[in-house]
Amino acid sequence: MTDSTYGPGAGASPSGLAARRRRRRWLRYAGVATAVVVLAAGGAGWAVYQKLDGNITEDTDAAAELARFEKERPTPLVHDAQNILLIGSDTRTGRGNRKYGRDLGTQRSDTTILLHLAADRQSATAVSLPRDLMVHIPSCRRPDGSRTRAQFAQFNWAFEFGGTACTIRTVEKLTNIRVDHHMVVDFAGFKDMVDAVDGVQVCLKEPVDDSAAKLRLPAGRQTLNGEQALGFVRARKSLGNGSDTERMDRQQEFLGALVNKVRSNDVLLNPVKLYPVLDAATSSLTTDPGIASLRGLYELVRGLRNIPTERVQFLTVPRRSYTYDANRDELVEPAADELFTRLRQDEPVQVTRARPDASAASTTSNSDESAYENGDDGGEYEEEDGEWSDGKPDDPTHTPSPAPTFRGNTAAGSTCT
Repeated sequence: MTDSTYGPGAGASPSGLAARRRRRRWLRYAGVATAVVVLAAGGAGWAVYQKLDGNITEDTDAAAELARFEKERPTPLVHDAQNILLIGSDTRTGRGNRKYGRDLGTQRSDTTILLHLAADRQSATAVSLPRDLMVHIPSCRRPDGSRTRAQFAQFNWAFEFGGTACTIRTVEKLTNIRVDHHMVVDFAGFKDMVDAVDGVQVCLKEPVDDSAAKLRLPAGRQTLNGEQALGFVRARKSLGNGSDTERMDRQQEFLGALVNKVRSNDVLLNPVKLYPVLDAATSSLTTDPGIASLRGLYELVRGLRNIPTERVQFLTVPRRSYTYDANRDELVEPAADELFTRLRQDEPVQVTRARPDASAASTTSNSDESAYENGDDGGEYEEEDGEWSDGKPDDPTHTPSPAPTFRGNTAAGSTCT
């Protein structure tokens, strides 16, 4: 068999070979250029991630204090259910906060919400805890290392006494619900969040003119910027009946509207709008170490986007004026205990805008002037012989409703109609 020599085939030529070589070189150059672009984009993405991740403040002091009292804390009952304590601080220190009042070197929790995320992530329930609620505050560690004594006082004093850890221990003592995570946000952080979503829409039944809240608005549909939103959720005397209960209702409605705005496609699917939202959110947060990173926050909230807005619920713990001081609050029992039990066991709750007159879970709205603003300390009851005594007789006559309905609203009901 003779050797065959293969020359250029039909249609081929030396110039064709040169053209193929040039194409291969251009392909190599294009591949290198593409790799450079991908690496640059990846580097930019990593830089953004690092920036957002570094924005979050890790609350290691609270974690250390809670670890000291681990044995007394409630045990979680339902795997994957999560309870997050959201605290709005009224501190006057920090960026942009001094104009809201004189810095006295202390801070109190202006707003506190216990957020329960169901294990199946099909519902979320946010329960407001009144700042003037009379509660048992345990002995807490002050910033200077000394400890307060256990006492019976208004709830928002816990944050002043011992910061986040003291507030968490007080909530756990009150509810017997394990707080898995916490987030603290100040005035500036709240405003930045609202501005980052280009404002939030509310509907006003009447004009608002409140110099203390720095708020003047006409009646009707309004889109509030961050400064206006802060005044709206903090104002009391110029809106409604002046009670703290009505203010909490207004806060809940606003948060529902904010949830709707953030979840809208206009924000979540638009990177130009999403980045400032993430930047504002992370910059404003102080959290426990478990969620003090973008990855931690993502793991916590990744299932929330699938919750229907009608299953995102807001309510205030059943309360009424305190028996011994109309300017303070106390729990309505057994309704409050039933609510805490259902959250602890990850059982559903129902809310309605109507005030359920016959329901054990109904709440009343009384005159709730703030003890802090009135200059009253709320009184204290000392611990005696290891037992709490506030002079009130026990009332064992009520039994929990098998299917309680609480007054509140949902994120679906927080839009203007």
